[in-house]
This record gives sequence, structure tokens and C-alpha cells, in this order.
Amino acid sequence: MRVLAGELTVHNYNYYTLDNPVISDAEFDLLYDELIRLEQESGVVLPESPSLRVGGEVLKGFDTHRHRARLWSLDKAKDEDAVRAWHQRLLKGITDYNTKHPDEEPLPDPSFVVELKFDGLTLNLTYENGKLVQAATRGNGTVGESIMAQVKTIRSVPLTIPYKEGLIEVQGEGLMFLSVLESYNKTAAEPLKNARNGAAGALRNLNPKLTAERRLNAFFYNIGYSDELEFQTHNELIQFLRDNHFKVNPYVAYFSEIEEVITELHRIAVQRPEFDFLIDGAVVKVTDMRTRAALGYTDKFPRWAVAFKFEAEESTTVLESVAWNVGRTGKVTPLARVEPVELAGVTVQNCTLNNTGDIERKGLKFALGTRVFIRRSNDVIPEILGKADEEEQGEEIVYPESCPACGTALVQRGAHLFCDNRLGCKPQTIARITHFASRDAMDIETFSVMTADQLHESCRVNDPADLYDLSYDDLIGLERFGDKKARNLLDAIEKSKDRDLASFLNGLGIPNTGKATTRMLADHYGNLDAIMAAPPEELTELPDVGGIVAESIAAFFREPLIQESIRRMRERGVKAEADRPRQAAAITDSPFSGKTVVLTGTLSTMTREEAGRRLEELGAKVTGSVSKKTDYVIAGESAGSKLTKARDLGLAVIEDEQELRRLLGLDEA
Repeated sequence: MRVLAGELTVHNYNYYTLDNPVISDAEFDLLYDELIRLEQESGVVLPESPSLRVGGEVLKGFDTHRHRARLWSLDKAKDEDAVRAWHQRLLKGITDYNTKHPDEEPLPDPSFVVELKFDGLTLNLTYENGKLVQAATRGNGTVGESIMAQVKTIRSVPLTIPYKEGLIEVQGEGLMFLSVLESYNKTAAEPLKNARNGAAGALRNLNPKLTAERRLNAFFYNIGYSDELEFQTHNELIQFLRDNHFKVNPYVAYFSEIEEVITELHRIAVQRPEFDFLIDGAVVKVTDMRTRAALGYTDKFPRWAVAFKFEAEESTTVLESVAWNVGRTGKVTPLARVEPVELAGVTVQNCTLNNTGDIERKGLKFALGTRVFIRRSNDVIPEILGKADEEEQGEEIVYPESCPACGTALVQRGAHLFCDNRLGCKPQTIARITHFASRDAMDIETFSVMTADQLHESCRVNDPADLYDLSYDDLIGLERFGDKKARNLLDAIEKSKDRDLASFLNGLGIPNTGKATTRMLADHYGNLDAIMAAPPEELTELPDVGGIVAESIAAFFREPLIQESIRRMRERGVKAEADRPRQAAAITDSPFSGKTVVLTGTLSTMTREEAGRRLEELGAKVTGSVSKKTDYVIAGESAGSKLTKARDLGLAVIEDEQELRRLLGLDEA
């Protein structure tokens, strides 16, 4: 049992702390099941057993815990001038100390470390002779609440550590990763409003089994107390944490000048939406431990550290009204209007609500006029997370029974409302034509939603096929259409006839499909007629095509209106042909054969689509999301969150485009 517990602890460390598993999940389960069997037979559970992580009986209440060393708050800086002011106080403090202690070695000029300021729940863990013996919240900094049973459910918290010389207190932050929150909310009876509340609520819940369900994580950054340990620099402290199997965030940056620090703080603020966890700022600390000890503390804060706070990404405001918009597929979605509020540097007035199911799950059915939580990140439209006060009752959000655009009776399919008046509903028509002309579809230059609206109203363009019937005389009489604009649009429409099959399929707007699926269909069949004739059972044989997607594709091409539209377009010269011969078989001896690859960022010598096609020819599976199963991430310019996640997971990253071209067989070695 000790051997099994030891092996499982190592594998837990590799998986949850290093993100680098060395055995499969199935192999781990076999070891774990064997340990459970032995525990049940013997009636003995070792204190280091991983089975203790799953959560036991519901607790009756929290005991208090007095920390060995105080957990300090940090002084806050709201802007770069405040950081510079802190720096001046720091320099003065160092000068004063050196003046008053002429017989001591002078304190050095300060250098700095910048770390992320996590937005979760502070943890203070106590280890005695290498074993976790206590875990507590921060509380008031001196006394916190004991949450040992809850913290044991966090897989990245080591139950034992190699350091066994006495007692230490280790400080960190309990977090719920954003991807975990998203996954949790998909099936939760009561969705969580945000990741911080999800973590804090789980760790301060008296039922450890609920804590385990939240799949929390933790990052560690400080030793608050030790019997024996002494560090010369911050870097030594961080290395000690890593050596003792604590999960340390990969981001730790060192600087010698305060202006370099300020530049880095602004860079982190820009990078903030790319992290898979919440941060609300960054922390600047002096790296030299002797300087820290010499400068000491005020009544509230250490003099040798400061927290740079970012603009809030979450806030509360009043939900004023809900409008219902019709998309190109007929889906009718709610858009919330809220009382204007500043959020992440932007004035927010509109928020997404997704669908009626989303409204119900978030308890917003009777929320009009009440205060709600909203969140904005990554420059997308903000989302309403839920009511600020669950007990407050507002006016009812009334779901429409008929289409707000054309009056047709709506149909409920799943969590969504649909208008099935495909040809007579103007918003659907405008959106469908605009999508058909978009860059990733038929790429009709100069086309816009305003153009689609104007052509629909004045030229009876109700279907993409109608674009190919337009003449110069149709356009020249329209408002804002002169000779040049009319000829440019007709030339662009003519040019679009040569777009490849995958682009044409994407332009048709087949339900439940995107660029990747339409590209795969074009590559597999190489012929439009073959795709149109493919039955659902044949389509499900293709990669990443399930029953719903297969039926959507087959049903789409069975529609007489779609068949007629395609016939008209082909009759007028739209080729919709594969851009290369169908591949008989992928190359099997390339570096990418059988590998899962993700493309992100902008490439300079080719498009991502071209790179993706070449990768598939070489036997790769090109996907859109990064996970532990990803083999390679190819990162071009301005690569964002996918590159960050790849580095966090320790995946192979190709950032040299010339090296990529060589591996793709496009350039000589």
C-alpha cells in the first residue's frame, strides 16, 4: 500500500503539477483501484493515501487556526505613477538603513520580481516533517479557518514533500480554472457565477465531496514560516517550492530597473485574457531577502512589495431589457440591455444571454430591473453571470412566441428558439447572403451587410444564387453606387465563381458545420455531387462527424430550395471544384504523421488554411483547440491564448516559420 501510494503520488505530481503525465489514465486507474481494494480489505488508510482526496463526510463546522506567521496584505498601486512612488519610498528606505548601519554590509541596489496576482482564495498550508498537517484560509491574516479536508481534494497540493526538517507554512492561491468552470456549468443544476466564487465557495463548503467536484487547482508562491529554512533571494525560494513538488505558475519575471517593471505590468494587462485563470493584477517584490528583512512592514503592508491592480473585468449593473435577434439559421437569441457601466476600460451597455436555457439555468427569468453580475474578457461582448442577489425578484423576461422580424410562429429546438420562415424572414436572408460573400466563404470583395440589405430591398436578392443574376443596370441606379463601385462589385462576384469547393460549402451555411468540417468534406469527396448524395451513415464514418452533424449535412442537401439554389449557381458558372486532386492516402513517414496539430497566429509566407491542408496531406489531424493530447502547436505572429496554454502544458511549439516550411517539405533543409 505504501508503494502504491508513493507511485500514485508521483503520477499525481506529473499530471496535475507538471502537466506531463507519463502513464495513461487507464493505467493510473488500475493502480488506484488496487490501492482502494487493499484499503477496503485491510481497513487501513495511510495518511499519505491519494484516496483521502475525494472528500469524506460532511463537516459540522470550521475550526479556527492561528497561523505561525502573519499573512500580510499588499499595498496597492492603481497606475504607473503609484508604482514609481512606491519605488521612491523603497530607495529612501534602503538609503536610510545603510546610513544608520555603517558597520554592516550595505543593502544592494534593489532588483525586482514580478508575479501574477491570482484572484482566488488564499491558502496557508502547514507541513511538519514532510507531511501536510494543516490547511487554512487567510482569515484576518492572523487567524483563519481550517479547511484541511477541502484542500486535500486539490490534486496539485502535495500531501507529502521531500523536505522533512521541521515545520513550514506555504502560501498559495486556490483557483478554479476558467475552462473547468465552463465545463462545470454545462451540466450544473445551478451554474456558478464566476471562477473566484466557484473556488471560494468550494473551499469554504462543509461538504468536501462538493469541493472535489469543482476540480480546483492551486499555485504557490511563498514560504511564510520555517523552523530552519533561510533564503538569500526570491529565486531560491521559488526553486525550493518547485523542488518540493508545489505547483508554481510558469510566469515569474526578474528585472533590475523599475521602468522595465512598469513596461512588464502593462504587457501582463494586455495578456490577461489569455490566461485560463483569473488574475486581478500583478505583484512586484524586491528579490533580495536581506533587504526585505531590513525594510520590514508597516502596520498593514510589507514595505518591499506592492500590488499593481488591473481594471475590473467583472462588475454589477441593472438589467434593463431584453431584445430578441434573428440570425442566418433562423435562431432567435436574446440580447440584454443593461445600465451603462465601465468594465475593463470600456462602457458596457449590451450583454449576451445565449438562449432561453441559459436564462433559466442562471435564474434570470424574473431578473428585469434587478442588479446582475457581468463579466467582460478578451474583447468580446460581456456575459451576464447571474443575479447579484438571488432572493431579489424582478420583472419577467417574456420569451417571444412569434418571430420579432416576420411574425412567424417560433419553434423550440433544445434550448433555442427558431424561425423556420427561411425565405420570408429578412434578417435571415441578409445574414445568409452576407455570410456567403464573406472572406472565408466566396470572398466577394467590398461586400458588406449594408450591401446585402440594399440588394435585398432594391434588387430582390433573396438567395445567394441571385447575386449571379445582377447586372450593371441593376446596380448603377442604386444609392451610393457609382460606375466604379458597380463594376468593382460585379468583378468581385465574377471572380468568386472560381472559389474552391471548401469555400463554397462554407458559404452555403450548412447547420452545425464550420470551416474545418467543410474543408474535410471537400478533401474527402473532392466532388460537390458526391457530398450532396452522401447519406448520414456514410458521413458518420468521417473524422469528427457525429450523428447530429451527419444528419444536418444530409438534410440540408435534401432541401429542394437548396438544390435549386446550387443548380442556379452552377448554371451561371460557379465551379465549386476541389482545389487539388483528392488524396489517395496521407503520407505516413512525415514528422506529422498521426499527430494532432493546432495552428494559431498569423503566418507570413502562407495562410493558415494552406498550412492546414499541407499538414493533413502529411498525415496530421488539424484541430482548433489545445489540450494534453495535442502533439504540436504551430504559432505565428500574434499568437494568443492557445500558445500560452501550450507552454503551460509543456507541449512542442514550432514558432520558426522557415523550420515549419522545411518540415512541410516546402523548402530544402
